[in-house]
Parts: sequence; C-alpha cells; structure tokens
Amino acid sequence: MGASMNEESSSFYTWHGRRLSKHVHDNVHGNIYLDPLSLKFIDTEQLRDLKQLGLSHLVYPGAVHSRFEHSLGVYWLAGAAVNTIKAYQGSELEIDHSDIQTVKLAGLLHDVGHGPFSHLFEKGFLPRVLNGFRWSHEDMSTKMIDYIVDEHNIDIDSEILKRVKEMILASDASHKSTKEKQFLYDIVANGRNGIDVDKFDYITRDSRACGLGCNFQFERLMETMRVMGDEICYRAKDYLTIHKLFTTRADLHRTVYTHAKVKAIELMVVDALLEANNCLGISSSIQQPEDYWKLDDSIIKTILTDPRQELKEARDLILRIRRRDIYQFCNEISIPKDKLEHFKDITPQDIVCSQKGGVTLKEEDVAVCNVKIDLTRGKNNPLERINFFKDYDCHEKFPIRDESISQMLPTFNQDKIVRVYSKKPELVEAVSDAFENYQLKMFGMKAQVHATPEKKKRRR
Repeated sequence: MGASMNEESSSFYTWHGRRLSKHVHDNVHGNIYLDPLSLKFIDTEQLRDLKQLGLSHLVYPGAVHSRFEHSLGVYWLAGAAVNTIKAYQGSELEIDHSDIQTVKLAGLLHDVGHGPFSHLFEKGFLPRVLNGFRWSHEDMSTKMIDYIVDEHNIDIDSEILKRVKEMILASDASHKSTKEKQFLYDIVANGRNGIDVDKFDYITRDSRACGLGCNFQFERLMETMRVMGDEICYRAKDYLTIHKLFTTRADLHRTVYTHAKVKAIELMVVDALLEANNCLGISSSIQQPEDYWKLDDSIIKTILTDPRQELKEARDLILRIRRRDIYQFCNEISIPKDKLEHFKDITPQDIVCSQKGGVTLKEEDVAVCNVKIDLTRGKNNPLERINFFKDYDCHEKFPIRDESISQMLPTFNQDKIVRVYSKKPELVEAVSDAFENYQLKMFGMKAQVHATPEKKKRRR
C-alpha cells in the first residue's frame, strides 16, 4: 500500500489504542491490526480451508491462498477506506465509531457463505441439483453470521449486526434499497457501480499469487475518493485508473479464473460432486448453517478415501485429475457480437445433434463450458454509473463518457466464449468435428480461430 495510507491507518489504530488490538502480517498489505470484536469472529473462522481461487492452483501452483487471507485484506481495506473518508469529511457526513466497526466487519465476513472451490459450488454444482431454487453465497453469508453469533455467544450490537448483513447483500440487485449513509454500503460490495475494496484486494492478491503483473494501483483511488450526494466519487483525472480496475479484472477472468484447463478440471469436479451427492448429502448441507460450515475443499479427500462402492464413479474422476487425465479441450469460439443479444448457452445435446457420421457420440461424452467475461455490468460500461469531480474546490459531480477521454477505449464490454471438451481422449476428433458442424449450422461459417491439432485428435 502507499506510504500515506499506511501512515493514516497506523495513526488511527494508535489513537484507538493498540493495546486493544492484535496484528497479523499479510503478504499484500503488511501489518493488519485486528480490533477486539473482529477477533471474536476470526476465532470462529472456517474460511482457512477454502482456497480463494478454487482449483486454479492445479494450473497456477502459487494460487493456494485462502478466502480467510482475502477476508482479512478486505477487512483492512474497508477500515482504511472509511477512515480516509472520515479524516476529510467525518463531521460533514457524521461518521461515527459504529459506522467504522460495521464497515470493517462487513469486509471481514462478506465471504463466510462461500462453499468449496470458489464459485464452482454456487454456479456449477448447485444449479444442477436444486431444480431452479435460488441460492447465493451472499444470502448464506447472512445466515452464517447469525449462526456464528448465536453459537459462540458473541456480544454485538443488534443494529451493527443488521447493517453488516445489509452491506454484504448490497452487491445483489434483488436486495437493493436506499439506506441512510448509502455510501458506506458501497465500500465492501458496491452494487451501484462495482468499485469496492473486495475487488481491490482480490485483484492485487490473485495477480501476485499467480505470478502475474498488476498495473492497477488501488491506492490512488483510496487516497483521493470523496463522498458527494451520498455516493463515493473520484477525481476526473483518475478515469483511466478506474478503467484499468475493470480491465484488469477481465484479464484475470480470461487468463486465470476461466483458463481452459482450469475449466476442464472444474467440469470434472462438478461431475464428481454430482456422482457423490446422494451418498454424501453434499447439497443438503446448504439447508442448515450448522452443517454448511463443515463443507470445504476437503470434500475431494473425503470422496477419494471413502471406500464405499457408491462413490466409485466420483473417486475415478478425482483420480483422473490427479493423473492429469483431464477432459480434453477440443476447441472454442467467441460468439460474434451481432449474435450476443439472443445467444443461448450451448449444451452437450447441441454438439451431439450436430454429428454427421463416424463414431456415435452420447451427451455424456461431451462437456461444454459457456464463459462470460465482462467489466462487471454485462454488455454495459460500468464507468457510466460512476460520478467524478474536477478538484477538491469543486462541489459538482458529473459522469464522463469514454470518448471524452480517449478514442482507443473499447466500444464493447462483454465477451462470451464457448469451450467444448471431450470426456474421453479417443473421442476428441468426433467431438471436434461435431462442434465444427454446429458452428456451420448456427453461424454459416467456422467461428473457431484454428482447427483442433491433429496430434490431439490421434490420441488414444
């Protein structure tokens, strides 16, 4: 972090009495000081056993950091953000100790509802077994917080507890509402425009863990933000810095989170979880917090070591991953821009129905991954929802259009990529041919950039 922010945070904790705090050393932010109430929650923390990037470490070996580390980072940045605002506008905005405590706790607890393997559990596994029932890790986080408070007899003001849960739900459109001091709700999970300390931490932390460079510097935004009209605004000269926040996030999605081999492994783990679900009752754990907190990445080890015959199919899939015998990537296409509006996810059935002869494919032979990469607001530009100010003597906020800054910024803000995999090496050629036929049928041309390599087709 920048020196000025470290100094400001340091003076804040000195003023509150470091004798009441403990500190840990974080490899991204340095020393993080923990207040007594936050420590009570940390002592119950189960996120140490959940990897922040799920299965990405099987491709990027350094990506083994936990959601606990990320949560500490968000806690620290949330505290730094609200204290920076307080330092310059505290009396004007009537920011009090309760506000500070609430924002920090929201940062610490915003991910306690996550299941195993990052978003794979919520987006990949549960939709296959819940038959349309809506479930989100944000909702689960609020239930887990209530459970932790009751189970561990944590003495916390009821109003603070209520606001912490509201802040965690702030990024979910279905929970949007107007609150007093709405700007506080945008610090951790910003449903208004997507700029929040959650992104500041994971973009920096994930880039470092994967050995990637990170040109985005969140410190600049943290030190110069200003509340105007109950929303956090930024200097006009920081427009490109904010643009870099969103493009860096999109780059991480493209190169790490949705890496072709990472997605192949995720598809296999989802299949393994589905095979093991009836035997281990994995999906039923979401019904009660007292069961859910026990569910973490170790479910893979459970499947692997449980000798029951009912788990054989799931065990075999996990063993294949360990042997690097993963689903074979056949090819991918980027959906043409003029087709995006009415595009429906491609399914294994679509591929199987496009085969013309030769080997007869079945749906269970094919896996399809529909990947969406955007700047956080789908096809819309998130910067259109952000207000700026000219300088600190100016009391007017205003939006800025891309073309006012540069003619080189992208005019489209979303990609949809379809990747097709063969679950068996010997079927790569048949699956690849069927996928090519599908493209000709749907687009009148082959949309893929290159053909599937012949050596991959010949694998047996």
